[in-house]
Amino acid sequence: MTAAAPDLPTRPLGGSGIRVPVLGFGGAGVGNLYAAVPDDVAAATVRAALDAGVHHVDTAPHYGLGLSEERLGAVLRTRPRESFVLSTKVGRLLVPQPPPHGRDGIFDVPAQRRRVWDFTAAGVRRSLEESLERLGLDAVDVLLVHDADDREDEARAGAFPELLRMREEGLVRAVGAGMNATAPLTRFVREFPLDVVLVAGRYDLLDQSALDDLLPAATQRGTSVVLGGVFGSGVLAVDRPGDDATYRYRPAPADVLARARRLADIAREHGTTLPALALQAVLAHPVVAAAVVGVRSPQEVARNVGLLGADVPAEVWAAVRAEGLVDPRTPLPELPPEPGGADRR
Repeated sequence: MTAAAPDLPTRPLGGSGIRVPVLGFGGAGVGNLYAAVPDDVAAATVRAALDAGVHHVDTAPHYGLGLSEERLGAVLRTRPRESFVLSTKVGRLLVPQPPPHGRDGIFDVPAQRRRVWDFTAAGVRRSLEESLERLGLDAVDVLLVHDADDREDEARAGAFPELLRMREEGLVRAVGAGMNATAPLTRFVREFPLDVVLVAGRYDLLDQSALDDLLPAATQRGTSVVLGGVFGSGVLAVDRPGDDATYRYRPAPADVLARARRLADIAREHGTTLPALALQAVLAHPVVAAAVVGVRSPQEVARNVGLLGADVPAEVWAAVRAEGLVDPRTPLPELPPEPGGADRR
């Protein structure tokens, strides 16, 4: 029998009744994002996360052409169903690809399948059915419309109404959307009664642009926000970024690098680290339910859980605020936003 997982802090996903730990498992890494992860390491990583209390698991058909779902399902099937919260996505169907099979772009897997965009109601149903087959499970908890940035009208006409019907039917417990851009997410939050949205790279220590639209709209509508990309694809993931640091998967611009290094210096001066700041800062906003972090090894799981509990003195946040290193509207641990800042209703 699996031992009980540690109790990480949990927060609700909108009005769904679901609570998730503030640290989530991002499934792209075990889908071989950028580099292959051996099967045994992938399985050990998922087990380590669940054992550490990171029982909110986010995946998608897109990740490794289904490999992420397959690997996650193999481990999740060995655990009590009520012990984890599983999220996957719709918008891309996977169809067989005839040989010869090259490699699949940014995922190090053979291109035996290809992605076909489909935001129709029928496509949403089919996508969930095929995800469940890959997972080997009877249900997922959360279903998100994935990357509809350039297909808003299609998603608005087909995918979102269908997700709401599926929630009403009890096929899923929570629905929402996952994208990189805040503008379309904000429009969807205002138009539909969504439980949760996942946004990557628009609310971190170096970019708080989601304060302009998404976070206030989500607060007003009672929609929870899950964050991806909180380490900026690298520049915030190390104690002090080097000249080769990346931000949003590209070389970090000079101004971004300089700001990250100043944040790193403040952290070091007070006995903590830049990654601890990066993770803890974003969780201070009241509408943020969790940060979903991609991991590729049990060691990375342990590191991230440690960052969550790392001691960050109040003086760190005061210095960050005083030096203007974040938008003044940004709530920070132990510090409210400055007057006229983020909506905390």
